[in-house]
Amino acid sequence: MAARALDREIDRLYQLPLDEFTPARNALAKGAGAEASRIKALAKPPVAAWAVNQLYWRNVDVWNALIEAAENARRAHKAVLSGRAGDVRAATKVHDDAVDEALKTTLTLLADTSHAASDATKHAIATTLRALPADEPPGRLTRVLQPGGFEMLAGLSLGSGAVAPAPKPAPPTRAARTGGSLPSASKLDAKALTRAREAAAAASRALQQAEQTARRAEFEIVRTTRDEDRAAKSVEHAREAVREATAALDRAEVGAKAATRAREAAASHAGEAQEALSKARGRAESAAEDLKKIEKGTIAARR
Repeated sequence: MAARALDREIDRLYQLPLDEFTPARNALAKGAGAEASRIKALAKPPVAAWAVNQLYWRNVDVWNALIEAAENARRAHKAVLSGRAGDVRAATKVHDDAVDEALKTTLTLLADTSHAASDATKHAIATTLRALPADEPPGRLTRVLQPGGFEMLAGLSLGSGAVAPAPKPAPPTRAARTGGSLPSASKLDAKALTRAREAAAAASRALQQAEQTARRAEFEIVRTTRDEDRAAKSVEHAREAVREATAALDRAEVGAKAATRAREAAASHAGEAQEALSKARGRAESAAEDLKKIEKGTIAARR
C-alpha cells in the first residue's frame, strides 16, 4: 500500500466510531505489509481525545479558529516575556472564547454518538482543547492533553528566582539635570528593579502553585480516564455477552420449535397406531368368535 493511501486509511481510523477502531486497525494492519507493526501500534484514543479528533474531522473551521487563537496568545505572552509590547489580556480573551466555542461544538458532536459525556469526560475535553496545538497530528490524538505553564511559550520560562528584565531608565528630566528636587534616575532605577524582582518572585510562587494544582488535576484526569476506559471495556464485554446470549437464545428457540414439531408428529403417529391397534383387536376378537363357532359345529357333527 502506498504511503499516501496508508495515511488516508489511518485518518479514516480516527474518524470511525470508537468501538470500531480496534477491529478496523487490525484489519488495516493485515494488508499493510512492512508497515503492519506500525499500524498495530496505533493506540485507541480515550473518549475525550476521540471527541476532540471529531472536532477536527467534522468542524475544521472551529478547530482552525481555536488553533489560531492559541498561537496568537502564545505570541503575545512571548512578546511580553521578551520585553516587547503585547496585549496579553486581549489575546487571552480571544483564546478563552475560542475554547468555549470548541467545547460546545465538541460536546454537541459527542451527544450525537452513544458515548455519555460524564463530568470527567467534559473536563478532559476542555483541558485538551486548551492545550492545543499538540505534538500529535491533528485529528489523531491518542491521549488527553494538559495545558502547560510559561514553559509552553516557545522555550521561554520563568524559573525559580528568575526576574523580568528591568525597564530601561528614562532620560533624566531637565529638573534632574539642573539639580532640582526630582528623585535621581539611580533611585528610580533601584525602585523599579526592586518592584520588578518582587513581581517576578510573586509570579514564580504563583507559577509553582499553579503547576502543583495542574499536576493534581492531571493525576485526577488520568485516574478518572482510566476508570472510564475500564467501564467502557466492561460495557463492551457485556454487550458481547449479550450478543452471544441472544445468539444462543435464537438457537434454543429454533431447537424448541423443531422439538415441538417432532412431538406433534409423534403424537399424530401414536394416535394412528392406537386406532390401528383398536381395529386389529376387533378383527382378532371377531376371528376368535368365528373359530369358537366352527369348533362347536365340528364337535356336534361328530356326535
